[in-house]
Amino acid sequence: MPKTARPNPSEGFLSQLADHSEQLFGGPMHEQYAALCYRFREKDGAVEVLLVTSRETKRWIIPKGWPMKGKKPHQAAAIEAAEEAGVQGSIKKRPFGYYTYLKVLKDGRSVPCVVSVFLLAVDHLDLKFREKGQRTRTWMSCSEASRVVQEPELRGLFFNLERKFQKNRVLEEFSPVAVALRRAT
Repeated sequence: MPKTARPNPSEGFLSQLADHSEQLFGGPMHEQYAALCYRFREKDGAVEVLLVTSRETKRWIIPKGWPMKGKKPHQAAAIEAAEEAGVQGSIKKRPFGYYTYLKVLKDGRSVPCVVSVFLLAVDHLDLKFREKGQRTRTWMSCSEASRVVQEPELRGLFFNLERKFQKNRVLEEFSPVAVALRRAT
């Protein structure tokens, strides 16, 4: 019996991008900054990412926003994470990666945006934060997060994050100190 093809959630988004190719490639790109908030699960050490819903469409996204006067890009990303998700932690100064999407403005126009994404290691989640009640926040594995976000390049960043920490765990496991400690017990 033939298998039925599973729908690809990217297809709708990719066809939307194709419909707006003139906007994407014919005009200026707008810049935004985002925080890819992560932590490690206590039970198994696996990396999890924090997603929030957008205010209007309730799509799953990572906290992001526009440049802020007097703030460096990574600082703006950390402020957005605090306002949109109540996140406190340490953020990297260099972007982990980038993704593009079409931002729908209040006047209904769509503008292309390139988002610089900064890694933020979460130390604490505040119970009260500026946009509480306007957004939902939840922790997901990188593979779960990649299934629920619409932006293909953001999906790739989740996989890159997971690979980064898996590689680090393997290196730690086989470090000379770890090997010596296992032999000693």
